[in-house]
Amino acid sequence: MDNTKMQLDVVAVQAEVEKHRDAIIDFMRELVAIPSMDSQIYEVGERVRIEMERLGFDRAWFDPMGNVVGRIGSGPRVILYDSHIDTVGIGDPDEWDWDPFTGKVEDGVLYARGASDEKGSTPGMVYGLAIAHQLGLLDGWTAYYFGNMEEWCDGLAPLQLMEEEKIHPDFVLVGEPTKMQVYRGHKGRVEMQVIARGTSAHAASNELGDNAIYKLLPVIQAISELEPALGDDPFLGPGKITVTDMVVETPSINAVPNRAICYIDRRLTFGENAEAEIARIQALIPAQYRESDDVVVELLRYDEPSYTGYIKIVDKIFPAWALEANHVLVQAGLEACRLIGLPDHDPGKWDFSTNGTYWAGRAGIPTIGFSPGDEKTAHTVRDSVSLEDVVKSTEFYAVLPALLAAKA
Repeated sequence: MDNTKMQLDVVAVQAEVEKHRDAIIDFMRELVAIPSMDSQIYEVGERVRIEMERLGFDRAWFDPMGNVVGRIGSGPRVILYDSHIDTVGIGDPDEWDWDPFTGKVEDGVLYARGASDEKGSTPGMVYGLAIAHQLGLLDGWTAYYFGNMEEWCDGLAPLQLMEEEKIHPDFVLVGEPTKMQVYRGHKGRVEMQVIARGTSAHAASNELGDNAIYKLLPVIQAISELEPALGDDPFLGPGKITVTDMVVETPSINAVPNRAICYIDRRLTFGENAEAEIARIQALIPAQYRESDDVVVELLRYDEPSYTGYIKIVDKIFPAWALEANHVLVQAGLEACRLIGLPDHDPGKWDFSTNGTYWAGRAGIPTIGFSPGDEKTAHTVRDSVSLEDVVKSTEFYAVLPALLAAKA
């Protein structure tokens, strides 16, 4: 694409975005005001669906799982913008100094549940695609907005979208927070549980029991010392491991526990795989417990129904991924940043996990991330996003397809 023409197109995009500034901000405020915890996204998804219809999307609908999908344009190549619109809960309400859904705006920053993670990308994506279509910047593209549920199982929503809706993107942009920079990958993970079996007895006669908690202690201690032995990668960084939860089964608090479970989050860098890491944890179990099957390691599976009743059972294995820095999608993203006036930067990575584990990690689809917000505020009472960045991101989402078309 001629550079002068693209610069003129950017000027036109920026003018259109400015016309819609108040609507974009109002849309953002409305999205965070609608609770969508525990994957209950129908109400917020319906608000997004209505906005897409109002802005001229060709079709807007809910898929079988209950995610909201919008299509605009009719070209042979397919680009998809992925933004999860579910959130974690609010935790202890007393920890918030403001209503987590109404939120507050201070110094141009909106503080509310889901502001950064990740409702902050939806207004820009929806308006950006509509503006791109209006200005002819979607020529040759079919574009999708995909507002999905992701917090409890990364990649499940994209999996069912491809299987059930038969939508197969050529390129994907993930809207998890990136501080208005282009990201190109992140670590994977595998989730496990270690189960210890014992025998209950009255605490007053504890010698008659076999304490399941005690059987887990050497495993937990070994896990706490394990990270120096884990893999490392120059881009993704080192592997990580954390015991994240415990569940104890006992007849009462005055009894010896007969069962105990600890849950493990193992972040995988390149060169590591789930099967080897499960075996690594098995090797930490003391021999007498391993041989008797008193302590076992199991891979976790996700089998919870969505709010529509849709069930897809999947292993909780999420591959690490990274797109090459010189890939046309990465380069188009960096050029989009430059053209709209954002600082030059090297493409980065997320510390946490996204739907990129499926799009890039499993399906092999070129994927990048770009969004307002900082992942460091995600899941905290400081969950927040700059409203100026929400508006500015609309320019990025609008110009990216045309820049990519010129390179791909």
